Amino acid sequence: MTRAFNRKLVFRTLGALLLIETLFMGLATLVSAIYEEPDTEAFVVSMLLTMIAGLLGLRIGRNAPNRTGEREGYLIVALVWLVFSIFGMLPYYLSGATNSITNAFYETMAGFTTTGATILTDVESQTHGILFWRAITQWLGGLGIIVLCVAILPMFGLGGMQLYAAEVTGVSYEKISPRIADTAKLMWGVYMLLTATEVLILWLFDMNLFDAVCHSMSTIATGGFSTKNLSLMEYSPAIQYTVAVFMLLSGINFSLLILFLLRKPQRLFQDEETRWYLGAIVFFTVIISAGLFISNHTYTLSGAEEAFRTGFFMTTAAITSTGYAVTDYMQWHVVLWVTLFFLMFTGASSGSTSGGIKWVRLAIILKNSYAEFQRRIHPNAIIPVKLNGKPVPQQTINNVVAFLIIHILVIIITVVAFCACGIGFDEAIGTTVSAIGNVGISIGSYGPMGTYADFPTVAKWIMTFVMLVGRLEIFTVLLLFTPALWKK
Repeated sequence: MTRAFNRKLVFRTLGALLLIETLFMGLATLVSAIYEEPDTEAFVVSMLLTMIAGLLGLRIGRNAPNRTGEREGYLIVALVWLVFSIFGMLPYYLSGATNSITNAFYETMAGFTTTGATILTDVESQTHGILFWRAITQWLGGLGIIVLCVAILPMFGLGGMQLYAAEVTGVSYEKISPRIADTAKLMWGVYMLLTATEVLILWLFDMNLFDAVCHSMSTIATGGFSTKNLSLMEYSPAIQYTVAVFMLLSGINFSLLILFLLRKPQRLFQDEETRWYLGAIVFFTVIISAGLFISNHTYTLSGAEEAFRTGFFMTTAAITSTGYAVTDYMQWHVVLWVTLFFLMFTGASSGSTSGGIKWVRLAIILKNSYAEFQRRIHPNAIIPVKLNGKPVPQQTINNVVAFLIIHILVIIITVVAFCACGIGFDEAIGTTVSAIGNVGISIGSYGPMGTYADFPTVAKWIMTFVMLVGRLEIFTVLLLFTPALWKK
């Protein structure tokens, strides 16, 4: 028997979440007021409109049954990113920071999905309020709007298990506490701790407090929005090393970071995905650093340090989908920047703030491929695929294979669409990978020195959709277009 769709609960949940967005928009309004900037009025109007919409959603959804099924869960998770971006673009548009609704929506979606692909040609000319709001959108989107809201939804009488399961990245999720709300609170506690720690260290290394806060929020979210036109190129080596280390930490599964802080460090180091992820960083840092050292022809100790710092930073920025830059890698030898481009596909760990495919999926595919060779040699043998010493269920393997196939199909379709919009083939591929992996940096004219200001309008709307699909890891969005979900 088909259960009635709980429409009121959708409105009620979205209303509650919009009130949370209003609160964070208020912080940007406060920053704008402190610096006495002309866009304060735009922030106030944006905040009021968002609050009214939130209260209206709560009003429509009052007395809704507290029953969240798969349909409601998937719809809420997909809609909240759209709704947050629609209201989140108001400060950009009303203040004049962007010259069109398309650009305002694009910049906001790039923020919330932590893609970091900006259309702003001169970031440093923007007000403190706008720069702070850009950082907040990435910080909210990093660990996940839903994960934050699940922690406080009980205040509104709402549950969050279906929402949490629909948004958390990777092939599985882990509950640190019996109550999912407590798990979400612990994750956000670690998230805030990492952010505050980075702010302090950057400030001690002479980055001004405002820039330290904005860069820390963007780093821990693995977003890539900077307050400077040249990203982190002009900052000191100490600051670059600090940001690289915190990007690396943010690419680790947050559940494992919690267990590490709860004095269970063995869980972190025993996790196979973490070992794949850290091993990849070490391996590719060595490859890129050696390539830079040789190609730069500066065979000195300082030259070796610079090559290592650049290799380590850019490897970590690419694999965690952060998108910061300390150099224009398009000036590297083609082998080096193609290597970096490959890392943009991979992503970091499941349950982290990074985008991309995730190393747990890559590990399962590689292990299953090797097992298939063994099965060919020993057709009667039962050879399971194991991860962390445990057999991986066939359903999980099927899920990973389906994910990769659809991931590739979305890339192919998007590349064709971008080419139809007049974008060059190389840039179309780079931009597509950047969007679906939520990386931000691309290749060609949209590399670290470029912006998407001149991107065709139609292509910008396509790219915002691909950003969302990539952030919610394909299935959550595409399932909404599946008739079987609504006939359940």
